[in-house]
Amino acid sequence: MNMDHKGWAMLVLVVGGLVVGSYMLGVRQAGQAPTPPAVVSTAAAPAASGGAGVLPPGARMPADHPPLDQPSVQPRLPGTRPASPRQAGLQGHPGGAVPFTHFRVGNRNVKGIMLDGDYTWIATSGGVIRYDTREDTHKVFDNRLDGILSNGIFHISKLGERVVVGTYGGGLSVYDPRSDQWRNYNIPEGLADQFVYDTAMTPEGDLWIATWSGVNRVRGAQLDDPSQWETFTMESTGGGLPNPWVYGVEVGRDGEIWFGTEEGLARYKDGEWRNWQHSDGLGAPYELVKDALQATNDPARASQHHAQQKSAQGMEEVDVAYNPNYIISLAVDSRGVVWCGTWGAGLARFDGRTWRNFTTADGLPSTHIFMLHIDRDGILWAGTSKGLVKVLDDGRRFQVMTRADGLFADNVFSMAKAPDGTLWVGSFGGVARLAAGG
Repeated sequence: MNMDHKGWAMLVLVVGGLVVGSYMLGVRQAGQAPTPPAVVSTAAAPAASGGAGVLPPGARMPADHPPLDQPSVQPRLPGTRPASPRQAGLQGHPGGAVPFTHFRVGNRNVKGIMLDGDYTWIATSGGVIRYDTREDTHKVFDNRLDGILSNGIFHISKLGERVVVGTYGGGLSVYDPRSDQWRNYNIPEGLADQFVYDTAMTPEGDLWIATWSGVNRVRGAQLDDPSQWETFTMESTGGGLPNPWVYGVEVGRDGEIWFGTEEGLARYKDGEWRNWQHSDGLGAPYELVKDALQATNDPARASQHHAQQKSAQGMEEVDVAYNPNYIISLAVDSRGVVWCGTWGAGLARFDGRTWRNFTTADGLPSTHIFMLHIDRDGILWAGTSKGLVKVLDDGRRFQVMTRADGLFADNVFSMAKAPDGTLWVGSFGGVARLAAGG
C-alpha cells in the first residue's frame, strides 16, 4: 500500500491516539457517508446539484494528492464514549448555574461556525447543520441531498446571500436560501482541487479559494463564468506559492492576499509573489518547544512529502509532531499584522518586516494552533489542542478557556462571536455556546 500521501500521514496521527490528531478527523471521513443525524427538527428537502462532481475525462490528480477513497476510522478522545444514535443530531444541554450550553454533534469535528441572523451554521465532518436560535430547531445538509458531494466540511462563509461551503473531496458547494438549492463547483468548472480549505473576498469583489493543489481567483465572484476563473500553483508562480497545499487565505489591510501553506507564508501583491519560511523567522525553534510537545507521532514516518520537508529544514532527527513551516491557521488584523498558527511551533506574528513567536513559555496552553479568528470587536482568538485563547495586548497576555470554563472539549477548531458577545466554540464532538462574560 502506498503511504506516500497526505491522507495517510493524517491517519497515522489519529490512529496514534493523540488529542492533537482529532484536528484531522474531517479529513478521514471523505469518501463515505457518516451515519446521518437521527434528531432532525426539519426534514431535509431535496436540492438540485447544478454542477459536475467528477473529474473530466483524462484528468488526473497529482501523484501526492490525498486519495478520495480513504478508509473510515472513528477514534475517540480519551475518556469519551461512542456517540449514540441520538447524539448524532444537534442536542442542547443546559449548563445549570454556569452560563453555557452544549450541543452534541456526535463523533465529528466542528471545523467552522458562522452566525447569520437567527441562524447558526455549523460545519462538521458529518455535514452542515443550520440551527435556528429563535425556534430551537435545526436542519442537516449532507450528501444524502442532491447537491452536496462530501460530508467532510472544512469551511463555511457567506457570498452575498448565499452560503459557501468548502469540502473534503466534494469541491465548493454553494447554497441559495431563496431556492433552497445547492450548486457544486469542481474541477470541471475551474476549481484547482476538489479539496477546499478556505475562501476570502477582496474589497473589489474577487473570490479567492484555497485548495490542496494551489489557489483560485474568481474575478467578481462570478462562479458560473469559466472565463473569470484563474489558478495559481507552485509552477505558475515560479515557487512564489511555496507549496500546493494551502490551508488559509486572508485579505490584508492594503489589499494584498496572504496564504498559509504547508511550507510557509505567501503573499500576492501587485502581481508579485513572495514567501517566508522558518529560516526567515516563522515558528519557534524546536529547542524552545520540545518539552511542551506531547504529540509524539511524526507525519514524516508515513509520508515521503513530509519527510522531504523536514529534511530540507535539517530536522531529520525531530520525530514528533513539529513543523514550523506548517501553517494550519491564518488571520490578518486591522493593522495589517499577519498571525500564523503552526503545527507545534506556536503562534507567529509578522508585521511585514519582523517575526515574533509565542509558545507555552509566553502563556499559551499548547504550541499546536488549530484556529485563528478575529471577532467583530477586533480581538484575536486562538484555538489550540488545550483550550481557547484570547490574545490580549498584541500577545503580551493570554486568557485561556478550557472545559472547566464551559468548552465542550479542549481542542478548539472554530468559533464565532454574536453581536451580544455570546461565543460559539466548536470542538471534537460538539459546540459550546457561552454567554457574554462567561
